[in-house]
Amino acid sequence: MLGEKTSGGRKNRRALILVENLSVPFDRRVWQECTTLRDAGWEVHVICPQGSKRDTEREVEIDGVRIHRYPLRAATGGPAGYLKEYGSALWHTFRLARKVGPVDVVHACNPPDLLFLPALWMKRSGARFVFDQHDLVPELYLSRFDRGEDLLYRAVCALERRTYRAADIVLATNESYRDVAVRRGGRRPEDVFVVRSAPDVDRFHPVPAEPELKRGKPHLLCYLGVMGPQDGVDYALRALAKLRDEVGRSDWHAVFVGGGDTFDAMVELSERLGLSEQVQFTGRVPDADLARYLSTADVCLSPDPRNPLNDVSTMNKVLEYMVMGRPVVSFDLREARVSAGDAAVYAPANDESEFAKLIAMLLDDPEQRARMGEIGRERISGPLSWRNSQKSLLAAYDAACRDRDPASVDPNRPGTGPGR
Repeated sequence: MLGEKTSGGRKNRRALILVENLSVPFDRRVWQECTTLRDAGWEVHVICPQGSKRDTEREVEIDGVRIHRYPLRAATGGPAGYLKEYGSALWHTFRLARKVGPVDVVHACNPPDLLFLPALWMKRSGARFVFDQHDLVPELYLSRFDRGEDLLYRAVCALERRTYRAADIVLATNESYRDVAVRRGGRRPEDVFVVRSAPDVDRFHPVPAEPELKRGKPHLLCYLGVMGPQDGVDYALRALAKLRDEVGRSDWHAVFVGGGDTFDAMVELSERLGLSEQVQFTGRVPDADLARYLSTADVCLSPDPRNPLNDVSTMNKVLEYMVMGRPVVSFDLREARVSAGDAAVYAPANDESEFAKLIAMLLDDPEQRARMGEIGRERISGPLSWRNSQKSLLAAYDAACRDRDPASVDPNRPGTGPGR
């Protein structure tokens, strides 16, 4: 089943990547993984939902990657809505996987922690299962729904355990997630590889600033990202109201780029706070427009509150601010400090007044903003670059395809694994 060996490695290797919560190539991490594997000689297939405004074709080949998409309606109406969404996604995933045929590696990206089911089915034909853990779903459940450790929480914990148990290799987005895979998931350290998300610096880079985007104000503040219950857009809006009312600053215009479940609620909150004249909601925009806003911004906002998920998660928005050379204001979260270091300033967790004061401090100090921006660019081009993640991803695939006969295992292989 596994590809035939040649002097240069393996040939005819086939990988199938399963995604449920975003379309591809809109999911940038998954797309970078696809192109990395393609460049390493893999034939790459993806099964994912269709997008609503982009990624709408049912079947398409893009840059040598074959993408199979299915229609999916996002969940509404509580748990019953999620059961309907996930049931439909699983049915389509099984259907399209049969169409793709045998593969060497099935690579499943969560959430949800249900894609181990088609992965187990494909393992029966010889595929190896790589679990790409984008989110800690139990922590996501606690942070998003505020229902405590109820029956549904115990169910998502059980599904996570089943996924860990089924996987041959686990990909973690940072060291915090890696520790969870080892401690809670019972995985051997050498089978867990850290593959950090990172912006594509060849595609996503600064452009000349456009002062007109500031709408006549001296400064532009920018938020980029999903707007869901756990993402803190409400914290950012209340902090901006305090920046105006408590700090006495109205010399700014703010742009919120992105969409999500709470988009309409956030527009309404902005109106209630009297911010409509100073806060602009763009919805999702093309990458070119995103680069324009970030290149013009004086300060970027990462208002994710401390909760069980956010404290241990890497925020893509922070990495994208850094690649554009923008200083960041964040709440004090463990993985935010790991990512941004001195490219950000940190307010005490969930303290909106201190968040506002830090924005004002940076607006008054262009030299510090420039220093922080340069630190961010250096970190993205160095320790946090996608080049490092590519090496770890390919090492993980090599480990997944390695002969599992105990006699072939190197007894001197370090126990800490390549993820460290």
